[in-house]
Amino acid sequence: MTVRFSSKAHYGLRAMVELAQTYGSGPVALAEIAHAENISLRYLEQLIAKLRHAGLVKATRGVQGGYQLGAAPTSITVGEVLRALEGPISTAQCASEVESESCTREAVCSSREVWRKVRQAITEVLDSITLADLCKVGEKERPVSI
Repeated sequence: MTVRFSSKAHYGLRAMVELAQTYGSGPVALAEIAHAENISLRYLEQLIAKLRHAGLVKATRGVQGGYQLGAAPTSITVGEVLRALEGPISTAQCASEVESESCTREAVCSSREVWRKVRQAITEVLDSITLADLCKVGEKERPVSI
């Protein structure tokens, strides 16, 4: 079994790390991020729109415009980025972070608690890693402790 995240999660997180690495230096053009991370500009525009809607990214218009993080890299977690791009984290219909449709077997399901614990473990890891941590990995200072 493989737990997988979509290309939205992978590319969006890479774009956010790019913005984290330039935090405090002003806005960055999407074309620069797309080139640096080898992401289609059209696809990146879609991802940035979701991240902007979540308040994780802010835009500046004009000649010197572009995008930058909506908060410090130390305060944005991987979990926040993934939720903005993918929605609530869930390992099964009955084990989502938010209320979902009830399963007809919910009251007697012997495996529900397994999926809830797996989801909880995944969210704890994702919420413990910040963009600043990922920037340090890129700089080879220290690995992310998971």
